[in-house]
Amino acid sequence: MHILDDLAWRGLIQDSTGIDALREHIDAGQVTFYIGFDPTAPSLHVGHLMQLITARRLQQAGLRPLLLVGGATGQIGDPREVGERIMNPPEVVAGWVEKLRAQVAPFVTYDGENGAVPVNNLDWTSEMGVVEFLRDVGKHFPVSKMLARDVVKSRLESGISFTEFSYQLLQSNDFYELNRRHGCTLQFGGSDQWGNITAGVDFIRRRSGAHVHAFVSPLVTKADGTKFGKSEGGAVWLDAELTSPYAFYQFWVNSGDADVVRYLKCFSLKSHEEIEELERATAEKPAARLAQKALAEELTTLLHGAEETAHVVAASQALFGRGELAELPESTLRAALVEAGLAEFTKPDVTVAEAMKESGVVASLGEARRAAKEGGAYLNNVRVSDPAAVIDPSDLLHGRYGVIRRGKKTVAGFEVVG
Repeated sequence: MHILDDLAWRGLIQDSTGIDALREHIDAGQVTFYIGFDPTAPSLHVGHLMQLITARRLQQAGLRPLLLVGGATGQIGDPREVGERIMNPPEVVAGWVEKLRAQVAPFVTYDGENGAVPVNNLDWTSEMGVVEFLRDVGKHFPVSKMLARDVVKSRLESGISFTEFSYQLLQSNDFYELNRRHGCTLQFGGSDQWGNITAGVDFIRRRSGAHVHAFVSPLVTKADGTKFGKSEGGAVWLDAELTSPYAFYQFWVNSGDADVVRYLKCFSLKSHEEIEELERATAEKPAARLAQKALAEELTTLLHGAEETAHVVAASQALFGRGELAELPESTLRAALVEAGLAEFTKPDVTVAEAMKESGVVASLGEARRAAKEGGAYLNNVRVSDPAAVIDPSDLLHGRYGVIRRGKKTVAGFEVVG
C-alpha cells in the first residue's frame, strides 16, 4: 500500500497542499521531510507521539527525516489561545534541546540512504541580523494574512507581543532553510500548525520559486470529548523520570473501548489486518482488553525498551496476584505502587488493618476487620486472617514496601520509611 493511502486509512491526513501532487512527488524519487518540536519543557509528551511515529512510518516508506528541535523557536514559543508564554532563559532551552534530541532518537534510524538527520534552527537563526531578517523574511509576509490566524485573532483583545506574533516568520524560515540546505520538500505536523506550515510553503514560493508540500494530522481527542494525553497526575511525558514506564503503560492500558481502535490506527505500527483483528477482539471480548494491552506493550517497548516493558507487564500482573512481587525491581515496584496509591509510615510496628486503611483500600479499621474475616484481605498476595497482626519487617518487599489488596481488584501500597 502507498504510504499516503496507509496514512489516510489511519486517519492521519486532515489537510494537505494537494495529495495527488504529493503522491506524484513521492513516486518520483527520495523525498526529504521535516517535523519540528519546540523545547518549551524538559520533555515531549504523548501528544507529540503521533508525529514521531508518523515520521517513522514515512522513513520506513523510503522518505528521509529531518528531526528539528527548535533551539531558536523554543526561546519564543508558538502563540497560545490564552496568555503570553513565559520565555525561558537560553541556557535552559539549550539543555532541553539535548533532552528532546535524545527522546526522538528511538523513533527513527540514523543509518542508510534515508537516515534521519537531527537539526537545530538556532544554527541559522542566530546568524541572521535584525535588518537581514526584516528584509529577507519579513518582506514576504502580508500583515493582514498574519492577523487572520485564529490564534492571533483570539489574542488581539487580551494582547499579543510582537515576539509571539513573529513566530510564524521564524517557522517559515526554518522550512526555507531546510529546503535550501537539505533539499527538504515536505513538512508535516499537527492540525494546529496548519497556518504556520502553509505560511512556510508560501514563503518558499515567494522567495525562491520552489514548490514544496505539506500535510497535517488531526489532533487526538478522546471519544467523550475530553483532552487526550492527561492522566490524574497531569501530562503523560515521554521522559521516564517525569512519567514512569509503568505509568506510561497504564495510560494506554486504561484506554476506553471507544478510543482504542482509533489509537491503534494512529500510534501502532501494526498492519491493517492486525489492527482489524484487535478491533474484532474488542467487540467480542471487551473485558480481556487485548487491544489495550497490545498497544501499551508496543508503545512502551518502542519508548523504553523490551526489558523495561517486561518488568512493567510483570508488575501489572503481580499486583493482582498473578505473579511474584519479590521478583520485581524496586524502581518498577515503587512506580506501580505510586500509581495505585502509596501510603507512608514512619513507625515500624504497622498492623495490617492500619496499612489497609491508610493505603485507601478500605475506609476504616472496622472495614479492614470485615474484609479479613470474609477472606478478602491480602498482604503481598498472601491472605491475611488477623488484621490486628503487626507486619514483620522481613515481610516487606525490598525491606520497605508492602502491597495491600482487598478482593481481586482493589490494590494499593505502603512504604515504611522510619
